[in-house]
Amino acid sequence: MPERQLEVLRGTVDLLILKAVSWDPMHGYAVAQRIERATDGVLRIEEGTLYAALHRLENREWIAAAWGRPENNLRAKFCTLTPKGRAQLRVETKDWTRYAATIFTALHAPAVPT
Repeated sequence: MPERQLEVLRGTVDLLILKAVSWDPMHGYAVAQRIERATDGVLRIEEGTLYAALHRLENREWIAAAWGRPENNLRAKFCTLTPKGRAQLRVETKDWTRYAATIFTALHAPAVPT
């Protein structure tokens, strides 16, 4: 049975986008594809969520966006990670790793007698 898609937890979209654009500049649709491929199709960012997050990250100056032309020659906004964004990626990666480890610890904790 194929693994079902998971909803992206609130607060992780920014981290996933920052990681995706850390590899190289890309337009929004490519960001969504990169995240989906990197998670073997388990995580899919919906268009409304993606573009709202891209605007938020640009307003925070974590990414910079400029118009360009991808392979299909249609005009698209390409996002790149800024130095502020690279620093934020490090912070959020550390925080998320700590959070995930804490959740795993709780899930694997032995039963506590009452």
